[in-house]
Amino acid sequence: MTETSIRHPISEKPPVSPTATLFAVSTASFLMPFMFSGVGIALPSIGREMGATAPQIGLVETGYMMSVSMFLLLMGRLGDVYGRKRIFQWGIALFTLMGAAISQAWSIHVVVVLRFLQGIGGAMIAATGMAIVVSVFPQHQRGKALGINVACVYAGLSCGPFLGGTIVTAWGWRWLFALCLPLGGVVFGLLRWKLKGEWVGAAGEKIDWRGAALFGLSMVLLVVGAARLQKAAGAWQMMAAGVVLMAGFLRLEAGTSFPLLDVRLMRSNRLFTLSSLAALLNYAATFGVTFFMSLFLQYVKGFTPQQAGTLLVIQPVTQALFSPICGRISDRYPAAWIATIGMGSCAAGLAFSVGIGEATSIHAIAVVLLLLGIGFALFSSPNMSVIMGSVPPKYVGVASGLVAIMRTLGMMVSMTIVTVLFSTFLSGQPITAETQGNFIRCMQTGFSIYSLLCVVGVAISFGRLGGKRKPNGDIQEVRG
Repeated sequence: MTETSIRHPISEKPPVSPTATLFAVSTASFLMPFMFSGVGIALPSIGREMGATAPQIGLVETGYMMSVSMFLLLMGRLGDVYGRKRIFQWGIALFTLMGAAISQAWSIHVVVVLRFLQGIGGAMIAATGMAIVVSVFPQHQRGKALGINVACVYAGLSCGPFLGGTIVTAWGWRWLFALCLPLGGVVFGLLRWKLKGEWVGAAGEKIDWRGAALFGLSMVLLVVGAARLQKAAGAWQMMAAGVVLMAGFLRLEAGTSFPLLDVRLMRSNRLFTLSSLAALLNYAATFGVTFFMSLFLQYVKGFTPQQAGTLLVIQPVTQALFSPICGRISDRYPAAWIATIGMGSCAAGLAFSVGIGEATSIHAIAVVLLLLGIGFALFSSPNMSVIMGSVPPKYVGVASGLVAIMRTLGMMVSMTIVTVLFSTFLSGQPITAETQGNFIRCMQTGFSIYSLLCVVGVAISFGRLGGKRKPNGDIQEVRG
Protein backbone atom coordinates (compact mmCIF):
# COMPACT_ATOMS: atom_id res chain seq x y z
CA MET A 1 0.00 0.00 0.00
CA THR A 2 1.46 3.36 -1.01
CA GLU A 3 1.17 6.50 1.06
CA THR A 4 -0.79 9.51 -0.02
CA SER A 5 -0.81 13.00 1.36
CA ILE A 6 -3.98 15.05 1.85
CA ARG A 7 -3.27 18.71 1.21
CA HIS A 8 -5.08 21.60 2.85
CA PRO A 9 -6.03 24.94 1.29
CA ILE A 10 -3.35 27.61 1.64
CA SER A 11 -5.80 29.86 3.50
CA GLU A 12 -6.19 27.30 6.30
CA LYS A 13 -3.86 27.35 9.26
CA PRO A 14 -1.82 24.16 9.53
CA PRO A 15 -3.64 21.70 11.81
CA VAL A 16 -0.41 20.72 13.53
CA SER A 17 1.96 22.83 15.60
CA PRO A 18 5.44 21.26 15.49
CA THR A 19 6.40 23.11 18.70
CA ALA A 20 3.33 21.89 20.58
CA THR A 21 3.85 18.39 19.24
CA LEU A 22 7.47 18.32 20.36
CA PHE A 23 6.52 19.72 23.77
CA ALA A 24 3.83 17.07 24.30
CA VAL A 25 6.00 14.15 23.15
CA SER A 26 9.04 15.40 25.08
CA THR A 27 7.03 15.84 28.28
CA ALA A 28 5.86 12.25 27.97
CA SER A 29 9.44 11.20 27.22
CA PHE A 30 10.51 12.91 30.45
CA LEU A 31 7.68 11.47 32.55
CA MET A 32 8.26 7.80 31.74
CA PRO A 33 11.98 7.51 32.66
CA PHE A 34 11.44 9.91 35.56
CA MET A 35 8.83 7.58 37.01
CA PHE A 36 10.90 4.47 36.29
CA SER A 37 14.04 5.78 38.02
CA GLY A 38 12.09 7.56 40.75
CA VAL A 39 10.04 4.49 41.64
CA GLY A 40 13.29 2.61 42.27
CA ILE A 41 13.96 5.05 45.13
CA ALA A 42 10.42 4.59 46.46
CA LEU A 43 10.45 0.76 46.55
CA PRO A 44 11.73 0.40 50.14
CA SER A 45 9.00 2.77 51.39
CA ILE A 46 6.33 0.88 49.44
CA GLY A 47 7.58 -2.42 50.82
CA ARG A 48 7.64 -1.22 54.44
CA GLU A 49 4.14 0.28 54.33
CA MET A 50 2.57 -2.77 52.67
CA GLY A 51 4.62 -5.50 54.33
CA ALA A 52 5.80 -6.76 50.94
CA THR A 53 8.41 -9.44 50.42
CA ALA A 54 11.55 -8.76 48.37
CA PRO A 55 10.21 -10.66 45.29
CA GLN A 56 6.95 -8.70 45.47
CA ILE A 57 8.85 -5.41 45.59
CA GLY A 58 10.91 -6.52 42.60
CA LEU A 59 7.73 -7.19 40.64
CA VAL A 60 6.80 -3.52 40.86
CA GLU A 61 9.62 -2.71 38.43
CA THR A 62 9.93 -6.05 36.62
CA GLY A 63 6.20 -6.14 35.88
CA TYR A 64 6.34 -2.67 34.37
CA MET A 65 9.36 -3.46 32.19
CA MET A 66 7.82 -6.75 31.11
CA SER A 67 4.58 -5.03 30.10
CA VAL A 68 6.36 -2.35 28.08
CA SER A 69 8.48 -4.99 26.31
CA MET A 70 5.48 -7.20 25.49
CA PHE A 71 3.38 -4.51 23.86
CA LEU A 72 5.91 -2.26 22.10
CA LEU A 73 5.74 -3.79 18.62
CA LEU A 74 1.97 -4.25 18.75
CA MET A 75 1.38 -0.63 19.76
CA GLY A 76 3.70 0.60 17.03
CA ARG A 77 1.74 -1.43 14.47
CA LEU A 78 -1.62 -0.24 15.86
CA GLY A 79 -0.37 3.32 15.51
CA ASP A 80 0.56 2.72 11.86
CA VAL A 81 -2.84 1.20 11.11
CA TYR A 82 -5.26 3.26 13.25
CA GLY A 83 -3.35 6.51 13.86
CA ARG A 84 -0.21 7.35 15.82
CA LYS A 85 -1.70 10.31 17.64
CA ARG A 86 -4.67 8.22 18.73
CA ILE A 87 -2.50 5.49 20.27
CA PHE A 88 -0.13 8.04 21.84
CA GLN A 89 -3.03 10.02 23.28
CA TRP A 90 -4.73 7.06 24.90
CA GLY A 91 -1.36 5.79 26.09
CA ILE A 92 -0.92 9.08 27.96
CA ALA A 93 -4.40 8.69 29.44
CA LEU A 94 -3.75 5.10 30.58
CA PHE A 95 -0.29 5.90 31.99
CA THR A 96 -1.67 8.92 33.86
CA LEU A 97 -4.76 7.23 35.28
CA MET A 98 -2.85 4.14 36.41
CA GLY A 99 -0.27 6.37 38.13
CA ALA A 100 -3.05 8.19 39.98
CA ALA A 101 -4.66 4.84 40.87
CA ILE A 102 -1.38 3.48 42.27
CA SER A 103 -1.23 6.47 44.62
CA GLN A 104 -4.44 5.10 46.19
CA ALA A 105 -3.45 1.40 46.19
CA TRP A 106 -4.17 -0.61 49.34
CA SER A 107 -1.95 -3.67 48.78
CA ILE A 108 1.26 -4.65 47.02
CA HIS A 109 -0.73 -6.93 44.69
CA VAL A 110 -2.77 -3.95 43.50
CA VAL A 111 0.41 -1.94 42.95
CA VAL A 112 1.93 -4.73 40.82
CA VAL A 113 -1.21 -5.13 38.67
CA LEU A 114 -1.59 -1.38 38.16
CA ARG A 115 2.09 -1.02 37.28
CA PHE A 116 1.61 -3.73 34.62
CA LEU A 117 -1.31 -1.77 33.19
CA GLN A 118 0.72 1.42 33.37
CA GLY A 119 3.38 -0.38 31.34
CA ILE A 120 0.85 -0.90 28.54
CA GLY A 121 0.34 2.87 28.48
CA GLY A 122 4.11 3.30 28.49
CA ALA A 123 4.41 0.99 25.48
CA MET A 124 1.79 3.01 23.61
CA ILE A 125 3.77 6.19 24.29
CA ALA A 126 7.20 4.76 23.50
CA ALA A 127 6.07 3.09 20.27
CA THR A 128 4.42 6.17 18.76
CA GLY A 129 6.08 9.26 20.28
CA MET A 130 9.16 9.24 18.07
CA ALA A 131 7.01 8.34 15.06
CA ILE A 132 4.86 11.44 15.62
CA VAL A 133 7.93 13.68 15.82
CA VAL A 134 9.22 12.19 12.56
CA SER A 135 5.79 12.69 10.97
CA VAL A 136 5.59 16.36 11.94
CA PHE A 137 9.13 17.62 11.35
CA PRO A 138 10.72 17.81 7.90
CA GLN A 139 13.93 15.88 7.37
CA HIS A 140 16.20 18.94 7.70
CA GLN A 141 14.82 19.64 11.21
CA ARG A 142 14.35 16.06 12.35
CA GLY A 143 17.72 15.63 14.06
CA LYS A 144 17.25 18.72 16.20
CA ALA A 145 13.74 17.62 17.25
CA LEU A 146 14.85 14.07 18.05
CA GLY A 147 17.80 15.48 19.98
CA ILE A 148 15.51 17.56 22.18
CA ASN A 149 13.29 14.55 22.76
CA VAL A 150 16.26 12.34 23.69
CA ALA A 151 17.51 15.08 26.03
CA CYS A 152 14.17 14.91 27.87
CA VAL A 153 14.61 11.15 28.32
CA TYR A 154 18.00 11.70 29.95
CA ALA A 155 16.64 14.59 32.01
CA GLY A 156 13.97 12.23 33.35
CA LEU A 157 16.57 9.60 34.22
CA SER A 158 18.72 12.27 35.90
CA CYS A 159 15.94 13.89 37.92
CA GLY A 160 14.15 10.67 38.92
CA PRO A 161 16.40 9.54 41.79
CA PHE A 162 16.93 13.06 43.18
CA LEU A 163 13.39 14.49 42.86
CA GLY A 164 11.83 11.10 43.57
CA GLY A 165 13.86 10.75 46.76
CA THR A 166 12.94 14.29 47.80
CA ILE A 167 9.22 13.71 47.22
CA VAL A 168 9.23 10.33 48.98
CA THR A 169 11.15 11.74 51.96
CA ALA A 170 8.98 14.86 52.30
CA TRP A 171 5.47 13.56 51.51
CA GLY A 172 5.61 9.80 50.99
CA TRP A 173 5.73 7.46 47.98
CA ARG A 174 2.08 7.97 47.05
CA TRP A 175 2.76 11.58 46.02
CA LEU A 176 5.34 10.39 43.51
CA PHE A 177 2.67 8.46 41.60
CA ALA A 178 0.15 11.26 42.09
CA LEU A 179 2.52 13.51 40.15
CA CYS A 180 1.49 11.61 37.00
CA LEU A 181 -1.92 13.29 37.10
CA PRO A 182 -0.93 16.94 36.49
CA LEU A 183 1.94 16.13 34.10
CA GLY A 184 -0.07 13.60 32.08
CA GLY A 185 -3.12 15.86 32.15
CA VAL A 186 -1.16 18.71 30.58
CA VAL A 187 0.10 16.47 27.77
CA PHE A 188 -3.35 14.97 27.11
CA GLY A 189 -4.97 18.41 27.04
CA LEU A 190 -2.30 19.78 24.72
CA LEU A 191 -2.80 16.87 22.31
CA ARG A 192 -6.57 17.44 22.22
CA TRP A 193 -6.17 21.20 21.81
CA LYS A 194 -3.26 21.63 19.42
CA LEU A 195 -2.96 18.43 17.37
CA LYS A 196 -5.94 18.30 15.02
CA GLY A 197 -4.41 15.98 12.46
CA GLU A 198 -3.66 12.27 12.45
CA TRP A 199 -0.89 10.16 10.93
CA VAL A 200 -1.73 6.79 9.45
CA GLY A 201 0.98 4.91 7.62
CA ALA A 202 -0.80 1.61 6.88
CA ALA A 203 -4.52 2.35 6.97
CA GLY A 204 -6.79 -0.64 6.40
CA GLU A 205 -4.13 -3.30 6.89
CA LYS A 206 -4.68 -6.23 9.25
CA ILE A 207 -3.04 -6.79 12.65
CA ASP A 208 -0.96 -9.93 13.17
CA TRP A 209 -2.40 -11.04 16.52
CA ARG A 210 -0.65 -14.44 16.42
CA GLY A 211 2.69 -12.74 16.01
CA ALA A 212 1.83 -10.31 18.82
CA ALA A 213 1.07 -13.20 21.20
CA LEU A 214 4.26 -15.07 20.29
CA PHE A 215 6.41 -11.97 20.62
CA GLY A 216 4.79 -11.05 23.95
CA LEU A 217 5.42 -14.51 25.39
CA SER A 218 9.06 -14.48 24.26
CA MET A 219 9.62 -11.09 25.91
CA VAL A 220 8.02 -12.32 29.16
CA LEU A 221 10.44 -15.24 29.30
CA LEU A 222 13.43 -13.04 28.48
CA VAL A 223 12.60 -10.27 30.97
CA VAL A 224 11.59 -12.58 33.85
CA GLY A 225 14.54 -14.87 33.22
CA ALA A 226 17.00 -11.97 33.22
CA ALA A 227 15.46 -10.54 36.40
CA ARG A 228 15.74 -13.87 38.25
CA LEU A 229 19.23 -14.97 37.20
CA GLN A 230 20.65 -14.60 40.71
CA LYS A 231 17.59 -15.81 42.57
CA ALA A 232 16.01 -18.84 40.95
CA ALA A 233 16.89 -22.07 39.23
CA GLY A 234 15.64 -22.33 35.68
CA ALA A 235 16.29 -18.67 34.83
CA TRP A 236 18.71 -19.59 32.05
CA GLN A 237 16.20 -22.09 30.69
CA MET A 238 13.54 -19.37 30.62
CA MET A 239 15.82 -17.06 28.67
CA ALA A 240 16.73 -19.86 26.25
CA ALA A 241 13.03 -20.57 25.70
CA GLY A 242 12.51 -16.86 25.08
CA VAL A 243 15.21 -16.88 22.41
CA VAL A 244 13.63 -19.95 20.75
CA LEU A 245 10.20 -18.29 20.71
CA MET A 246 11.76 -15.11 19.31
CA ALA A 247 13.23 -17.15 16.47
CA GLY A 248 9.79 -18.68 15.91
CA PHE A 249 8.27 -15.19 15.87
CA LEU A 250 10.72 -14.04 13.18
CA ARG A 251 9.99 -17.15 11.11
CA LEU A 252 6.25 -16.53 11.42
CA GLU A 253 6.62 -12.89 10.40
CA ALA A 254 8.58 -13.84 7.28
CA GLY A 255 5.52 -15.66 5.92
CA THR A 256 2.77 -13.27 7.05
CA SER A 257 1.05 -10.89 4.64
CA PHE A 258 0.67 -8.11 7.23
CA PRO A 259 3.49 -8.75 9.69
CA LEU A 260 3.96 -7.10 13.05
CA LEU A 261 7.63 -6.79 12.11
CA ASP A 262 8.46 -6.96 8.41
CA VAL A 263 11.46 -9.29 8.34
CA ARG A 264 11.88 -8.54 4.64
CA LEU A 265 12.48 -4.91 5.58
CA MET A 266 15.34 -5.99 7.85
CA ARG A 267 16.78 -8.22 5.12
CA SER A 268 16.59 -5.64 2.35
CA ASN A 269 17.24 -2.43 4.29
CA ARG A 270 20.87 -2.64 5.39
CA LEU A 271 20.85 0.87 6.86
CA PHE A 272 17.87 0.11 9.09
CA THR A 273 19.19 -3.27 10.24
CA LEU A 274 22.74 -2.13 11.02
CA SER A 275 21.50 1.00 12.80
CA SER A 276 19.17 -1.08 14.98
CA LEU A 277 21.98 -3.50 15.85
CA ALA A 278 24.24 -0.56 16.69
CA ALA A 279 21.56 0.72 19.10
CA LEU A 280 21.31 -2.71 20.76
CA LEU A 281 25.09 -2.90 21.26
CA ASN A 282 25.33 0.65 22.55
CA TYR A 283 22.74 0.05 25.27
CA ALA A 284 24.29 -3.32 26.10
CA ALA A 285 27.69 -1.65 26.53
CA THR A 286 26.60 1.34 28.62
CA PHE A 287 23.61 0.42 30.81
CA GLY A 288 25.61 -1.55 33.41
CA VAL A 289 28.23 1.18 33.88
CA THR A 290 26.16 3.11 36.43
CA PHE A 291 25.51 -0.09 38.39
CA PHE A 292 29.23 -0.89 38.66
CA MET A 293 30.21 2.71 39.38
CA SER A 294 27.60 3.09 42.13
CA LEU A 295 28.89 0.03 43.96
CA PHE A 296 32.53 1.06 43.42
CA LEU A 297 32.03 4.57 44.79
CA GLN A 298 30.15 3.38 47.88
CA TYR A 299 32.02 0.17 48.76
CA VAL A 300 35.55 1.05 47.62
CA LYS A 301 35.66 4.86 47.82
CA GLY A 302 33.42 5.11 50.88
CA PHE A 303 30.93 7.55 49.36
CA THR A 304 27.46 8.01 50.78
CA PRO A 305 24.56 7.23 48.41
CA GLN A 306 23.95 10.96 47.97
CA GLN A 307 27.62 11.64 47.16
CA ALA A 308 27.74 8.74 44.69
CA GLY A 309 24.53 9.90 43.02
CA THR A 310 25.84 13.45 42.71
CA LEU A 311 28.97 12.24 40.89
CA LEU A 312 27.14 9.73 38.68
CA VAL A 313 24.64 12.35 37.52
CA ILE A 314 27.47 13.80 35.38
CA GLN A 315 26.80 11.24 32.64
CA PRO A 316 23.02 11.69 32.14
CA VAL A 317 23.24 15.48 32.57
CA THR A 318 25.97 15.61 29.90
CA GLN A 319 23.76 13.49 27.64
CA ALA A 320 20.79 15.80 28.25
CA LEU A 321 22.82 18.96 27.53
CA PHE A 322 24.57 17.69 24.40
CA SER A 323 21.75 15.69 22.75
CA PRO A 324 19.96 18.70 21.19
CA ILE A 325 23.30 20.01 19.91
CA CYS A 326 24.21 16.63 18.43
CA GLY A 327 20.78 16.36 16.87
CA ARG A 328 21.25 19.75 15.24
CA ILE A 329 24.68 18.68 13.93
CA SER A 330 23.13 15.54 12.41
CA ASP A 331 20.77 17.79 10.40
CA ARG A 332 23.81 19.39 8.72
CA TYR A 333 26.19 16.46 8.43
CA PRO A 334 25.65 12.71 7.76
CA ALA A 335 23.95 11.37 10.88
CA ALA A 336 25.51 7.91 10.46
CA TRP A 337 28.98 9.44 10.73
CA ILE A 338 28.02 11.39 13.88
CA ALA A 339 26.58 8.24 15.46
CA THR A 340 29.72 6.27 14.60
CA ILE A 341 31.90 8.90 16.24
CA GLY A 342 29.64 8.72 19.30
CA MET A 343 29.99 4.95 19.52
CA GLY A 344 33.76 5.36 19.25
CA SER A 345 33.70 7.89 22.08
CA CYS A 346 31.79 5.41 24.25
CA ALA A 347 34.36 2.72 23.41
CA ALA A 348 37.19 5.08 24.40
CA GLY A 349 35.50 5.99 27.69
CA LEU A 350 34.95 2.33 28.55
CA ALA A 351 38.54 1.49 27.60
CA PHE A 352 39.79 4.17 30.02
CA SER A 353 37.47 2.85 32.74
CA VAL A 354 39.10 -0.61 32.58
CA GLY A 355 41.99 0.82 34.60
CA ILE A 356 39.81 2.23 37.39
CA GLY A 357 40.91 0.94 40.78
CA GLU A 358 41.16 1.90 44.43
CA ALA A 359 43.79 4.59 43.71
CA THR A 360 41.87 6.22 40.84
CA SER A 361 41.06 9.87 41.51
CA ILE A 362 37.54 11.25 41.48
CA HIS A 363 38.57 13.66 38.70
CA ALA A 364 39.56 10.73 36.48
CA ILE A 365 36.20 9.05 37.12
CA ALA A 366 34.42 12.32 36.31
CA VAL A 367 36.31 12.54 33.00
CA VAL A 368 35.25 8.97 32.11
CA LEU A 369 31.60 9.78 32.89
CA LEU A 370 31.85 12.99 30.86
CA LEU A 371 33.32 11.12 27.87
CA LEU A 372 30.57 8.48 28.05
CA GLY A 373 27.89 11.17 28.28
CA ILE A 374 29.21 13.00 25.21
CA GLY A 375 29.60 9.71 23.33
CA PHE A 376 26.04 8.61 24.04
CA ALA A 377 24.68 12.05 23.07
CA LEU A 378 26.60 11.87 19.78
CA PHE A 379 25.25 8.38 19.13
CA SER A 380 21.66 8.34 20.30
CA SER A 381 19.68 11.04 18.49
CA PRO A 382 21.68 10.85 15.20
CA ASN A 383 21.28 7.05 15.19
CA MET A 384 17.57 7.45 15.85
CA SER A 385 17.36 9.91 12.97
CA VAL A 386 19.06 7.38 10.67
CA ILE A 387 16.67 4.59 11.73
CA MET A 388 13.49 6.64 11.36
CA GLY A 389 14.65 8.12 8.05
CA SER A 390 15.57 4.77 6.54
CA VAL A 391 12.08 3.22 6.50
CA PRO A 392 8.96 4.03 4.46
CA PRO A 393 6.31 6.06 6.35
CA LYS A 394 4.07 3.00 6.78
CA TYR A 395 6.74 1.41 9.01
CA VAL A 396 7.64 4.46 11.11
CA GLY A 397 5.56 3.27 14.09
CA VAL A 398 7.05 -0.22 13.98
CA ALA A 399 10.54 1.27 13.68
CA SER A 400 9.89 3.43 16.75
CA GLY A 401 8.76 0.40 18.72
CA LEU A 402 11.71 -1.66 17.51
CA VAL A 403 14.18 0.97 18.74
CA ALA A 404 12.56 0.82 22.17
CA ILE A 405 12.88 -2.98 22.08
CA MET A 406 16.56 -2.67 21.18
CA ARG A 407 16.95 -0.46 24.25
CA THR A 408 15.21 -3.01 26.49
CA LEU A 409 17.17 -5.97 25.10
CA GLY A 410 20.41 -4.02 25.41
CA MET A 411 19.71 -3.29 29.06
CA MET A 412 18.95 -6.97 29.67
CA VAL A 413 22.20 -8.05 27.98
CA SER A 414 24.16 -5.52 30.02
CA MET A 415 22.72 -6.67 33.35
CA THR A 416 23.05 -10.35 32.38
CA ILE A 417 26.78 -9.72 31.92
CA VAL A 418 26.84 -8.16 35.40
CA THR A 419 25.09 -11.18 36.90
CA VAL A 420 27.42 -13.71 35.28
CA LEU A 421 30.51 -11.76 36.36
CA PHE A 422 29.28 -11.46 39.94
CA SER A 423 28.69 -15.21 40.07
CA THR A 424 32.17 -15.85 38.62
CA PHE A 425 34.23 -13.45 40.73
CA LEU A 426 32.26 -13.20 43.99
CA SER A 427 30.44 -16.58 44.08
CA GLY A 428 27.47 -15.06 45.86
CA GLN A 429 29.55 -13.34 48.55
CA PRO A 430 28.76 -9.74 49.57
CA ILE A 431 31.19 -6.93 48.79
CA THR A 432 33.38 -6.50 51.89
CA ALA A 433 36.95 -5.44 52.65
CA GLU A 434 38.00 -9.07 52.06
CA THR A 435 36.24 -9.39 48.68
CA GLN A 436 36.93 -5.83 47.49
CA GLY A 437 39.79 -6.96 45.21
CA ASN A 438 37.55 -9.56 43.56
CA PHE A 439 34.88 -6.91 43.02
CA ILE A 440 37.35 -4.54 41.35
CA ARG A 441 38.51 -7.32 39.01
CA CYS A 442 34.86 -8.12 38.30
CA MET A 443 34.16 -4.49 37.43
CA GLN A 444 37.27 -4.17 35.25
CA THR A 445 36.32 -7.34 33.36
CA GLY A 446 32.84 -5.95 32.84
CA PHE A 447 34.21 -2.70 31.45
CA SER A 448 36.50 -4.69 29.13
CA ILE A 449 33.52 -6.65 27.78
CA TYR A 450 31.48 -3.46 27.39
CA SER A 451 34.38 -1.81 25.54
CA LEU A 452 34.59 -4.76 23.13
CA LEU A 453 30.84 -4.55 22.51
CA CYS A 454 31.30 -0.89 21.60
CA VAL A 455 34.16 -1.79 19.24
CA VAL A 456 31.85 -4.28 17.49
CA GLY A 457 29.22 -1.52 17.40
CA VAL A 458 31.69 0.84 15.74
CA ALA A 459 32.42 -1.82 13.09
CA ILE A 460 28.70 -2.33 12.47
CA SER A 461 28.17 1.42 12.32
CA PHE A 462 30.97 1.73 9.75
CA GLY A 463 29.22 -0.93 7.68
CA ARG A 464 26.29 1.39 6.95
CA LEU A 465 28.31 4.44 5.91
CA GLY A 466 28.46 3.45 2.26
CA GLY A 467 24.71 3.05 1.91
CA LYS A 468 22.52 5.67 0.27
CA ARG A 469 19.50 6.99 2.03
CA LYS A 470 16.28 6.30 0.18
CA PRO A 471 13.60 8.98 0.20
CA ASN A 472 10.60 8.06 2.27
CA GLY A 473 8.00 10.16 0.57
CA ASP A 474 5.28 12.09 2.34
CA ILE A 475 3.55 11.18 5.56
CA GLN A 476 -0.15 10.62 5.18
CA GLU A 477 -2.09 13.20 7.16
CA VAL A 478 -5.83 12.92 7.83
CA ARG A 479 -7.90 15.68 9.31
CA GLY A 480 -9.67 14.53 12.44
